[in-house]
Amino acid sequence: MAAPAKKTPRKPAKKSPVKKSVKKTVRKAATKKAAAKKAAPKKSVAKKATARKPVRRSAAAGKNNRRRFAKADPVLTEIIRNGVLAVTEEMKTNLTRTAYNMIIYEALDFTVGLFTAEGDTISVGIGLPMFIRGMAETVRAKLKHFGVDGIHEGDILVTNDAYTTGSHLNHFTFSLPIFHEGKLTAFACCMAHWIDVGGVVGGVTTDIYAEGIQIPIVKYQKAGKVNQDLVDIIRMNVRIPERAMGDLRAQVTAVKTGERRFSELLNRYGREETMDAIRQIMDQSERSARLRTKEIPDGVYEATSYMDDDGVDVGKPVPIKVKVIVKGEDMTIDLTEVSQQVRGFYNSGTTTGYACAQVAYKCMTSPTDYPINEGSFRSLKVKLQPGTIVTAQKPAAMRWWMTFPMTIVDTIFKALEAAVPDRVIAGHHADLIAVRVHGFQPASGQFYLGGFGPLGGGWGAKMTEDGMSATVCLNDGDTHNTPVEATESKFPLLVSSQALRSGSGGAGRWRGGLGIERHVMARSPMTFNAEVDRVHCAPWGLNGGKDGKGNQVTLTNADGEEENFPNAKVVMKRLAPGEGFWSRSGGGGGYGPPHEREPERVAFDVAEEYITPDEAWDIYGVALKEDGSVDAAGTKVLRSRMGKVRIAGE
Repeated sequence: MAAPAKKTPRKPAKKSPVKKSVKKTVRKAATKKAAAKKAAPKKSVAKKATARKPVRRSAAAGKNNRRRFAKADPVLTEIIRNGVLAVTEEMKTNLTRTAYNMIIYEALDFTVGLFTAEGDTISVGIGLPMFIRGMAETVRAKLKHFGVDGIHEGDILVTNDAYTTGSHLNHFTFSLPIFHEGKLTAFACCMAHWIDVGGVVGGVTTDIYAEGIQIPIVKYQKAGKVNQDLVDIIRMNVRIPERAMGDLRAQVTAVKTGERRFSELLNRYGREETMDAIRQIMDQSERSARLRTKEIPDGVYEATSYMDDDGVDVGKPVPIKVKVIVKGEDMTIDLTEVSQQVRGFYNSGTTTGYACAQVAYKCMTSPTDYPINEGSFRSLKVKLQPGTIVTAQKPAAMRWWMTFPMTIVDTIFKALEAAVPDRVIAGHHADLIAVRVHGFQPASGQFYLGGFGPLGGGWGAKMTEDGMSATVCLNDGDTHNTPVEATESKFPLLVSSQALRSGSGGAGRWRGGLGIERHVMARSPMTFNAEVDRVHCAPWGLNGGKDGKGNQVTLTNADGEEENFPNAKVVMKRLAPGEGFWSRSGGGGGYGPPHEREPERVAFDVAEEYITPDEAWDIYGVALKEDGSVDAAGTKVLRSRMGKVRIAGE
């Protein structure tokens, strides 16, 4: 940098914690001021000196090594935006590295987040979409329970109350209040799945009391001291306490990571400045969501679907009806007409009802707007009524809470297809296709309790592209399928086959994604349970697209012969060595008439064994040569005949 026009002797500057970029800015300002002083009259110099005071730093600012920014400073806003994302990502990383059960460190069945002192969402680590509302409402419930004056530095709050989190008792939620200069400023939160919380290990439960230990809102840690009585109670109520305690400590690690990293942001940039930037981020998210909502034509949109059954009243469909009302930049999602809560364990709490609407709305209006925060949902209103499958009241059973909500989200998309066909997908397989096994390890005799899933399946086609194949269902978002090698090393299981499920995707101008079929054999005696739905309510097509195949679970004997069931809910079945099961996930629905699909794409699908040559002929109207290439003349004749048949039948 060039020296000032006129140098003035001065004492050596003391070392300052201010960053180089800030120093450079101050030095540039001083240089510019000195040059102006030399060129201008003395009177003008005096006026300028009065008008532009040098940048100063308070003692407090120096102590905390931070720069004072103006409110909603755009540069700081972007720093904080990326900062809170980095905090929640590090929380996720530390949780997965320290957890004891595969459902956390492999399947990633958890979510972490930062929340304001009032419980508004600042940033949610990408994980299970349905946890968006659950964690926020859990933080608010804890605030209401203890009051602001009852929460102190060093506290860690915990609960697994299903009617607070909206999910099942397996979800333990830890929240750590973050204080700055003695004032409650935010919360770090972690909701994660424990593989065992007591209760029965199989069968269909019909009330919450059979499903495991219930922990009300309490303090796991008070002013830095762990509540050992609570720890002892939990240990006594789970079957494998060392694993439960390992996951507990991992969750504590996650929230402490959130506290430490968010405090660093507060110390560096200041509490007011940081929170002003967060408010600005929320406002930006709100504006974005409102603009996208305004693009949807005003109107009332409705759709219906159903679930196969609740596992108790087998064969009795569970109706789902949704209504979406769009008016200007506001949207209302009405779920008051979904089924009343059921006797089986597929119910979920009120926070999940809100989450169904929020997940659908986020996908429709701001799917790539990060961080996920409260502002994205200010233009959304949700109508619920107590006592439904997504607002269940105690003592409704909640163990398999996650299955019905994803079909509700699917149905919301179905309702909006007429309004914004370019933003929705056809129906998807909408289930975890997860199974559970338990027994005793052959070598050690130690009890094990394991799960195998989520399997992944077919997603619905869009207006402009095929659906995704072998992808985890919408409700579980960023969760992963369980690696075969990890499962075989942990449990006495052998995976004999795993492949894409040919023909499972719904036909259409754009084809639905394919599901997966997997065969697993038992290597020692064990008990098997499956709670899969959407066997009979197959993933639907849109705009003339065909339905995909539904989900399926069957058992196999030692000779490989399959035993079918009226649904895919298989309860407490004993498997002997050599016996096993097939898990088959459904495909996605197609979009548009099949005979409008490009013949070359159909030929490719046949070559990849996504469909058979007969399906290419019968469904898509595509004739193929012996070498697999398209017979253009034969295809033209075949599709012409298909058109005549269609017209004659109208």
